[in-house]
Amino acid sequence: MIEPSELILNPDGSIYHLNLLPHQIAHKIIFVGDQDRVPLVSKHFSDIDFETQKREFRTCTGWFNGERITVISTGIGPDNIDIVLNELDALVNIDFKSRSSKKELTSLQIVRIGTSGSIQEKIPVDSFVMGTFGLGFDGLLHAYKAEHIFQKELTQAFIKHTNYDQKKAEPYITAGSKLLMTKLSSEIVFQGITATANGFYGPQGRMLRLATKDKSLNDKLADFSYHGLKICNLEMETSAIYGLSNLMGHEAISLNAIIANRANKTFSDQPRKTIEKLIKYTLDKLTI
Repeated sequence: MIEPSELILNPDGSIYHLNLLPHQIAHKIIFVGDQDRVPLVSKHFSDIDFETQKREFRTCTGWFNGERITVISTGIGPDNIDIVLNELDALVNIDFKSRSSKKELTSLQIVRIGTSGSIQEKIPVDSFVMGTFGLGFDGLLHAYKAEHIFQKELTQAFIKHTNYDQKKAEPYITAGSKLLMTKLSSEIVFQGITATANGFYGPQGRMLRLATKDKSLNDKLADFSYHGLKICNLEMETSAIYGLSNLMGHEAISLNAIIANRANKTFSDQPRKTIEKLIKYTLDKLTI
């Protein structure tokens, strides 16, 4: 039995942070960071079954192209992803009455629709990037028994190339879902490694009033290549989504609207339009 201090339920029986009951989510789930982006997805639904919000976690479940889909806002960062993925997994794979894992486990299909900055000059603003792998600087996965899912040769090649600071959390690299990669790929989507930082400013090489420890880190990221595989972009969620999904048996892929290009210092003049295009693209491809 999972004790009450570990699996925390609200008085109505819903999971603690997300405020959801098992029947209120679909098995195809879209993650967005911003709670105000949930309606940008749900406005495409033909019918809505359920809506709720607790803290930054806003959820809407409805129907698109005859398929039931849930969209949920995760907030920013790997720590929030840890909450969202563990609680979604609990909703489908733990019996709340007996407080034990189910014998037959359910695999969710999870697609992150995010915004990101490209670190490659050839990936322009207003384009789309799919993360074939997630490169994590956040350290989250080191809290779990996760060594078996790490891409060890790829990770070591990255550490060597960047002479990565050993005082920081050791980077890890995990793979996205091949099933969803195939389903959501097209000629308009760039593919490569998506790097996940544990902050927006210094951890991504931005300097306002504070100096960063390694001013050349972004250049090292952009220059890295492993058998033709390159790092495309920087954001704050993908590696945690991939790592936890791999451990739990879920399918996950990350699609990012590129609204900044860090290499040439440009920013999109139509970020909302680009995000809305990616939302419609994802819904159409996910429900084919």
